[in-house]
Amino acid sequence: MTAFIETMTDGPVATVSLNRPDVHNAFNDSMIDQLDNTFYQLGQDPATRVIVLRSEGQSFCAGADLHWMSSMLDYTFDENVEDAKRLFAMLRTINTCPKPIIGRVHGAAFGGGVGLISVCDMVVAVERASFCLSEVKLGLLPAVISPFVMRRMTASAARRYFLTAERFKAPEALELGLIHAVVQDEPALDAQVQAWVDLLVANAPVALRECKQLIADVDGLDFDSALYLTTRRIAERRVSEEGQEGMQAFLGKRTPAWMK
Repeated sequence: MTAFIETMTDGPVATVSLNRPDVHNAFNDSMIDQLDNTFYQLGQDPATRVIVLRSEGQSFCAGADLHWMSSMLDYTFDENVEDAKRLFAMLRTINTCPKPIIGRVHGAAFGGGVGLISVCDMVVAVERASFCLSEVKLGLLPAVISPFVMRRMTASAARRYFLTAERFKAPEALELGLIHAVVQDEPALDAQVQAWVDLLVANAPVALRECKQLIADVDGLDFDSALYLTTRRIAERRVSEEGQEGMQAFLGKRTPAWMK
């Protein structure tokens, strides 16, 4: 099977690169499966503490591959449902990956590419990068990616960009909450990625994993439910081996074990 993504590791950092530059890193079924498997495996790897998602070539990700889309013309309704489930499963795997994920966006992100950005924990893009939720131009919907995208931008913003399919640049994506930082060029892009990597690897690895889970669990809870959940989570952390080490290191003014 052709490898459509590449994974490189450097100590605690794994870099996953979309590698279909000839088609602007557009999705096909094989690429979706490879992303799903890769992020699942990295999420389970104790040596991996941070994941960087990037792309080769001119674009970050152009959404669905045209050849893949052409094969769908003859799909039945049920076959289309099963096909769409694969994309949803991949996005959910990345979204629930227990390791922090940094998105590095150096070029255009359209359709499913916006969905891919939306499941990263932090995203930096160059100022010239463009974004578009273009599905309605093809008579389609951003349906599968919508639960992930709408956790990043408001419903009000979705009303505009889902319906108009207009392109927008990185500064506007920043205002919408789709990305977290904008830089001028690729050297600055790499510098911001490295700055986040440095911050993340200095933090307790189990606490990072549980913090991601906390965010997912607390979202939408009423205060009584939040009281029950959060008081127990912090108590568990305080008595954990890692929590004890972190507090003792802080009070003793020494470096915690996970940074040695």
